[in-house]
Amino acid sequence: MTSKFSAKEIEEGRRLFAGQWEFSRACSAVEHFPPVAGIEIAFAGRSNVGKSSLINAITGRKALARTSNTPGRTQELIFFPGEHGLTLVDMPGYGYAAVPKAKVEAWTTLIHEYLRGRPNLARVYVLIDSRHGLKDTDNQVFDTLASAAVSHQIVLTKSDEISATELEERIAAVKTALARRAAAFPEVLATSSHGGTGIPEVRAAIIRLMAERS
Repeated sequence: MTSKFSAKEIEEGRRLFAGQWEFSRACSAVEHFPPVAGIEIAFAGRSNVGKSSLINAITGRKALARTSNTPGRTQELIFFPGEHGLTLVDMPGYGYAAVPKAKVEAWTTLIHEYLRGRPNLARVYVLIDSRHGLKDTDNQVFDTLASAAVSHQIVLTKSDEISATELEERIAAVKTALARRAAAFPEVLATSSHGGTGIPEVRAAIIRLMAERS
């Protein structure tokens, strides 16, 4: 697929994410959130969709964000500050999780409070498994993002596990589904954390977003 980003944006993204990134805090309550500062980019998605793997891939770190084959491993909002005032936020997975229902409800409340209370939240990247496409639980999250007026963009994960034709069909289906959602960014990013496909484009998308916010 042809990149929608310039060589300059790709290089600026590479340099930004080659810098220092570190774990800051894991928050299970609003009062534990860090002070509002700089720009935050959050990553959301169904349990086990690959949020932690994507964060590790774009930062070039093997274990900055913890990964697990167990759905529901990420149980808090996890903040990773980097350079130039940018912070990445790993959000709890939604949908199926091997935890009690009360815990899932607590995560849901936490996520809603985060989305509505962070004026420096520039965008939420909603990860969708390329093999499965959109589910009802994704639409519920889109509704929440829309009600909070938070810009969001779809990132398809595990795109190396389907054919190029299937991927194009999946992208088209996602674009159609989101066409009526004003807060949804129209372009879809397709990635593979394992193979590195689309990772430079995700970095470049964040560079472009930071430029717009500044």
